[in-house]
Amino acid sequence: MAIHVILQPMEADITDAHEHSPVFTLDRVTVRRGGALLLDAVSCRIAGGACTALVGPSGAGKSTLLRLLNRLEEPGSGTVRFHGRPLTGADVLALRRRVQLLSQQPVLLTTHIADDLRVGRPDLDDRRAAGLLGRVGLSPAMLDRPTAGLSGGEAQRVCLARALALDPEVLLLDEPTSALDAASARAVEHTVRDLVAAGLAVVLVSHNSPQARRVADQVLVLDGGRLADSGPVDRISYLKEGT
Repeated sequence: MAIHVILQPMEADITDAHEHSPVFTLDRVTVRRGGALLLDAVSCRIAGGACTALVGPSGAGKSTLLRLLNRLEEPGSGTVRFHGRPLTGADVLALRRRVQLLSQQPVLLTTHIADDLRVGRPDLDDRRAAGLLGRVGLSPAMLDRPTAGLSGGEAQRVCLARALALDPEVLLLDEPTSALDAASARAVEHTVRDLVAAGLAVVLVSHNSPQARRVADQVLVLDGGRLADSGPVDRISYLKEGT
């Protein structure tokens, strides 16, 4: 699939359609690892109250950009701001409670679902824990179930509920449905849309163009570490050309 890369650094403003101030602002952010250039002078703003998809070919820099947003990656140059303040001045643990990352493979940390939901919130009572399961499309009756034997889709939604227990402002999702069957993937997608409708900001890395069209409001297209295109989901030619 051909992507026409804009050769001069561009700034993508993807906040207009939602009238929300940006949660993140990247200003000419460059990331190098060893001799490889992973991100090259990327400037963009990511809106609150919306789902922003990061798309592009493998190795384009999508996961690197995602990891910048909770300081799992640090820029070599340029600035990443959260609510207008540079991330370099933020307490890492406090930031990661506000900006939760879900990885491609669900990782359950305890032997029972209720205990998993309390990993970051030991004061979480059963009523709220059951409510979190309902919020991600699982039966509250599952609260007392062991984590062993859960399907991939169930495990991913338990991880999502565990993240929501911390009342985050932003969810970072790195290919969260790539290992799931179609029904489980759609369930996670519906949950994401419900969370965005409730005001949460979501940043989603996806290689799945139909999924990005279904879930995202706004899109950043990366190619070779550079910002190639950006805008509302229905205006991005990369998604129209994608399978």
